[in-house]
Amino acid sequence: MFCPESGHSHYAGAELVGTRGIPFLPYPELSLNLWRPTFTDKLLAFEPDVIHLVDPVWLGAAALAVCKIFQQDRLAAIPIVASYHTNLATYCHHFGWGLFSPLMWRWNLFCHSYCRYTVCPSPSTKDMLLTHGFHNVRLWPRGVSMTRFSPRHRSQDVRSSVFFANSSAANHKQAILYVGRVSHEKNLKMIIDTYQHMDHARCHLVIIGDGPAKDALKQTCAQRRLSVTFTGYLFGHDLAAAFASADLFVFPSTTETFGQVVLEAMSSGLPVCALLAEGVRDLVQHGHTGLLLDTHASYEHQCLQYRRDWEAILYNPVKRQQMAAMAVEAAKAYTWPNALERMVQVYKDAVRSDHEASLSTATTTCASPSTDQPTVIDMKDASHDPQSFNPT
Repeated sequence: MFCPESGHSHYAGAELVGTRGIPFLPYPELSLNLWRPTFTDKLLAFEPDVIHLVDPVWLGAAALAVCKIFQQDRLAAIPIVASYHTNLATYCHHFGWGLFSPLMWRWNLFCHSYCRYTVCPSPSTKDMLLTHGFHNVRLWPRGVSMTRFSPRHRSQDVRSSVFFANSSAANHKQAILYVGRVSHEKNLKMIIDTYQHMDHARCHLVIIGDGPAKDALKQTCAQRRLSVTFTGYLFGHDLAAAFASADLFVFPSTTETFGQVVLEAMSSGLPVCALLAEGVRDLVQHGHTGLLLDTHASYEHQCLQYRRDWEAILYNPVKRQQMAAMAVEAAKAYTWPNALERMVQVYKDAVRSDHEASLSTATTTCASPSTDQPTVIDMKDASHDPQSFNPT
């Protein structure tokens, strides 16, 4: 696996070959990762049956150039699969670069056009890609560990020591939770603007995660005299216990391709208040596992309705418990074994279709390669993100 430098040599039995990148100034936690000559050497020596590019924009684009141009005689015949996880074109609007959004779509389409298949995690994201001219798009939904993220991990100690200042508040206040990157594209300003008009004697906001917008959000809360708990990153059991110990999960992002933290919240027994946007709308069943906010109204009206959605769940214990139970049931449909089996099938189909295409144009008969267990080399374009919730 070619990926950003992590300090680790292996993961789940696979060799990790790291690279350092150029820091991305608007988002210091990310970097533009560079192709190393050793990548080419290892790629040629490994002789994979299929290559998987994760969000090919920078490092993945370099891989395409190596395979299709610089090593065309040895690598061009290897089928390439790409996965689409990040709405970079939508990010442009949140960073004030809206003029670059069409260019980003064109660059994404150009890179993915060299791939046998593009996989994406949700039906709404698939529809979006097809609208922008992508071809051979397949679904690759994610999964969740129902044992790790479970209502059984609810803890009064977590509520008392992490969420609230004392056990008294933990007993009579409802905990509103956000988990994820604390960055501008997550639309977290809407959470603060909505929370400002809530009854703070009855609820408290907890934000888990870190990112470039954290200091600005904390400053805004201080200026408005809002008591908000910022925990920073949490991992493992601490994260699972935090999910289960809250009462409502809020997620106002409009840039998701799936929304992994939404699925983890549902598995933990939390109703979800989110926006009617790609990715998340495929997970949350409006009126059953949570509430989805229409984004066509003015921002002020959205915040007003978002507050009403929070209150409708928080202050109605019966509805909250019913939605929590339905959220857990809905999460059961997403398992990691099923997700991984679907990805392996895409690899097999890529190898098979590539072989069939070569046979149709070949002038001589050649033996068919095995498609039972294709050898895959993975290239991850995104920098290491400590807030990613990967299965173990």
